[in-house]
Amino acid sequence: MNAPFNPQRAAHREPFIAFVCDETTADALRPIAIEQGWNPEKVNKGGLRNAVQTLSVSASPNVLFVDLSESGDPLNDINALAEVCEPGTVVIAAGQVNDVRLYRDLVASGIQDYLLKPLNPDMLREAFAHAYTTLNAPKHVDPTVDRPHCAVAVIGTRGGVGASTIATSLAWLTSEKGARTTALLDLDVHFGTGALALDLEPGRGLTDAIENPSRIDGLFIERAMVKASDKLAVLSAEAPINQPVMTDGAAFFQLQEEIRTAFECTVIDLPRTMLVNYPHLITDVQVAVLVTELTLAAARDSIRILSWFKSNAPHTTVIVVANRVPAGGTLEITRKDFEGSIERRIDYTIPYDPKTAVQAAKLGKPLAEAGKAVKGMAPLAEIAERVVALTDSGDDARAPKGKDKKGQGASDGKGTSLFAKLNLKLPKKK
Repeated sequence: MNAPFNPQRAAHREPFIAFVCDETTADALRPIAIEQGWNPEKVNKGGLRNAVQTLSVSASPNVLFVDLSESGDPLNDINALAEVCEPGTVVIAAGQVNDVRLYRDLVASGIQDYLLKPLNPDMLREAFAHAYTTLNAPKHVDPTVDRPHCAVAVIGTRGGVGASTIATSLAWLTSEKGARTTALLDLDVHFGTGALALDLEPGRGLTDAIENPSRIDGLFIERAMVKASDKLAVLSAEAPINQPVMTDGAAFFQLQEEIRTAFECTVIDLPRTMLVNYPHLITDVQVAVLVTELTLAAARDSIRILSWFKSNAPHTTVIVVANRVPAGGTLEITRKDFEGSIERRIDYTIPYDPKTAVQAAKLGKPLAEAGKAVKGMAPLAEIAERVVALTDSGDDARAPKGKDKKGQGASDGKGTSLFAKLNLKLPKKK
């Protein structure tokens, strides 16, 4: 239930599976299943616990019947079931607790109906009839549009420049304002903040993918992605810091491939070390957002990364964003000198706004959402619009005049020192 509904995959599911706690309930279900044209052998013993274990390793049916009689906390257990249940599955629950509040909470959690035991044939027929109605109702799936998948990587020149903050905001903007199903892929396996910024638990999807790349397929993506909204899902991790990542990068590339088939847009929060270690991750990325600060170290690394893109990914359009720029404060390097050193202009500047950043953190919302009424945050929406326009048209038509599209004039960082380029004077030795 964590990724968009996929009608093609739903067509290949089992029509019906049941998990019950007692033989009486099984005896009530089997003849009704036969009436519906379903296999009565799909009525299994074990209740909700068996349902969670079974569906964690196999495909979900179109109609799922679960018995909550042995559940001590039905609401939490149903939420556990939702974690392993695919989108589009109609869930009917049964139990012995006659409580209106429980019924409302269960329905609100996503089940179709809650039936009170003992079950009778008419009750089951009516519940399954409603399930059929739900299955046959038009699904809210966006019509297919002939446009390329939007893939953008967000890379920070230095740690702490706010690349993850901007990646989360771009993912939210493309999903909410751009109305595109969007996946945020946070590849900082140990210290990623993609899920945290959206007030979500990261889950184990990303670490499972690294440990077992052979498991990665469309079904894995549907279960591993953590849903932030109807159009936004996140794949992040908080792997133990005493466990190094041992992978050749094939799992990351395969994740990108599967995400492309399930979502219209992918926003990759790509640590700069990943760019060095796994350069193939940029193969299908149309746009790279390079997030920097106006410092000497950031200028040096901007030059090196821009040069890397020129040599290794000339197909990728690079957008340079200066983030957390203090208003009227003392800068280590002026914008003019920074642009001179990297031999191209900065595309967008985002001011330092601690008040909005703190508000976003407290609310568990992306910076773009928390600051949507703040004038200084407007460049975030402009970046998102430009990224979508770039991927749709294949050309940087919205790039401001005089700005280098791909940073092709950037130096390779050899030869003249940054101090000489910036005309900075070193302190004289005494």
